[in-house]
Amino acid sequence: MLVIQADAEDFAQVRGIVDQYCEGLYSGDVEKLRSIFHDDVVLKAPGKRRDMNTWLHEVANRPVPKLIGHRYEYTVLSLDIINDQAMVKLLCPLLDSVFVDFLGLLKEDKKWLIVSKMYAAL
Repeated sequence: MLVIQADAEDFAQVRGIVDQYCEGLYSGDVEKLRSIFHDDVVLKAPGKRRDMNTWLHEVANRPVPKLIGHRYEYTVLSLDIINDQAMVKLLCPLLDSVFVDFLGLLKEDKKWLIVSKMYAAL
């Protein structure tokens, strides 16, 4: 992981959001996920765009990895922080697929939130 011009507190906060993201996906916890995303986030993949509410509805209505016995195997591949911006690349095994998620975060009003999510299936 590369951290540029970030103090330990910012690193801990960004890493904490990433951990909440992984835990939220794994346990299907929609409210945990909602709390770490900015309201105007758009989730993007080639040919696909969803707002947060549409995506969270999908999360709430799909099988929960934890409850069906999937292992918790999320892995941070990179985490870059420059001032009040961060980019995280995350290996994200989910149900019967493996994704790489690119999470963009901003620190605004002293709070880090995910403001963008792009993802690709491997």
